[in-house]
Amino acid sequence: MTDESMAVRSARSPRGRARGGWRVPAGLIALSLIPLIAGALRMTELAGGPVIMPEAPALAAPLPLALHILCVSAYSILGAFQFVPRLRRRRNGWHRRAGRLLVGCGLLAALTGMWMALFHSRPEDGGLLLGFRLVFGAAMVVSIVLGFAAIRRRDVARHRAWMVRGYAIGMGAGTQALTQLPWILILGVPSELPRALLTGAAWVINLLVAEWVIRRVGAGGIHAEIMRPMIDRGQ
Repeated sequence: MTDESMAVRSARSPRGRARGGWRVPAGLIALSLIPLIAGALRMTELAGGPVIMPEAPALAAPLPLALHILCVSAYSILGAFQFVPRLRRRRNGWHRRAGRLLVGCGLLAALTGMWMALFHSRPEDGGLLLGFRLVFGAAMVVSIVLGFAAIRRRDVARHRAWMVRGYAIGMGAGTQALTQLPWILILGVPSELPRALLTGAAWVINLLVAEWVIRRVGAGGIHAEIMRPMIDRGQ
């Protein structure tokens, strides 16, 4: 048996599928690691701990800031596990219960982020970055609302597509760290225009990947096959 055929057989085996099914959430959690660490350090400051992070205008509004950090953290981590096929197949309604929590966390994360962008942005951020934050924040809210409305109509394909888009936008902070890091290492801290463009590029990259995922699975793909029996039983 060749190495190629062994790899294909392993991928098709239950154990191979189980291993592969956890790669996506592991990658998504790794992508969100930098924002999660930054959020934990900021929460430590809000709780009266040592000041480690740079000063931020949002510290003047600790409640929205804390809500944003907590909701983004829950949305990033819990949302990653929604991509595990084995968890979606469970008959105990885990996917649906977790999804309801994700809807609330996602909406709060987007709305608090937009509120802080409007009232507690740094002066050096500029109007273009503010515009990006408001546009993509609003797009995240719309995506989650449309995804929730679709599943209420039992339209699994559109539910899945809109939820993937909303999650992609919510993961923007992790990709922003990757888009800005090369610039910082080579040229130093970006000025107003490059920072805005690098930040906006991260959201665009995430949405392009999301559209690729949506089209790869297809309207009659794996997610629909898993979710349809659960919906028909009214779980």
